[in-house]
Amino acid sequence: MKKILLLIVVALAQTLLTAGAFAQEHGTAAEAKAMVEKGLALIKEVGVEKAAAEITAKDGKWLNKDIYLVIKNFDGTMIAHGVNKGMVGKNQLEAQDANGKFFSKDINELVRTKGQGWTDYMFSNPITKKIGQKSIYAVKIPGYDGWIGAGIYK
Repeated sequence: MKKILLLIVVALAQTLLTAGAFAQEHGTAAEAKAMVEKGLALIKEVGVEKAAAEITAKDGKWLNKDIYLVIKNFDGTMIAHGVNKGMVGKNQLEAQDANGKFFSKDINELVRTKGQGWTDYMFSNPITKKIGQKSIYAVKIPGYDGWIGAGIYK
């Protein structure tokens, strides 16, 4: 009886620890907004070019759980990408998500008309490597023809 009870307690503890670890890998909307604000402060301090290089560097400074920064020009060119340096310099204006949504165009329209905000689309999660719903918070970069954003996976 004691063995069974011990096995149940161990199994329950493992389940709780695993669930806690999984919950920690997903960032929150507040964390994404805070990262964008920090990115804007960096841009104000050192300029877009230097900030883009720092954001793209693989030192982990600009990665929090599954949240990372991106900078894009309104023409669709990726200027910085917090987890995939290979995306830098590529144009994504015509990129579609898994449901056919032109997400770069949607983000551009949102930022151009409102200055900032959230938009949803389907995208590959860098941690799970699976396609899932992503919400990105994007803000117009003052004095620059583009925006900075960070997203959360739902």
